[in-house]
Amino acid sequence: MDSPDPINDLYYYTLGHPDRALFIHQYCVDAYTAQMAGADTKPIALVFALAGLYLALEKGFTGLQVQQAHQRLSSHKDDLPLILPPQTRGHLGPEQVLQAAAGAARDRAIRDWCAAVWEAFSPAHATIAGYCDKYLP
Repeated sequence: MDSPDPINDLYYYTLGHPDRALFIHQYCVDAYTAQMAGADTKPIALVFALAGLYLALEKGFTGLQVQQAHQRLSSHKDDLPLILPPQTRGHLGPEQVLQAAAGAARDRAIRDWCAAVWEAFSPAHATIAGYCDKYLP
């Protein structure tokens, strides 16, 4: 699929996902935010995106649980760790995810994308884990 705006196509897919409890959309928002982070990205956006990837991939949170964790973490935004984005941010992106057939294959591709972005930020893993462990029950 060659869309001029693949992230919006992917968001459309995730917002219409039949498993509402999974809320797979949150995974895409966090992966995309971390992957596209630049000089103009607010520190809270990057930290929360990485926290979402950490909670989903390392702790098994659903997207809904990640969203709820973001709400709890918002009370601690004055204690954000400093994260410097790496040069490369994963070998997958929305374009590759959309190449997978809708359904289980695309859902796996979303998970793979999240894992690739999370791995690219490996120097920040301990910092993000510490931040989450400090403020989430």
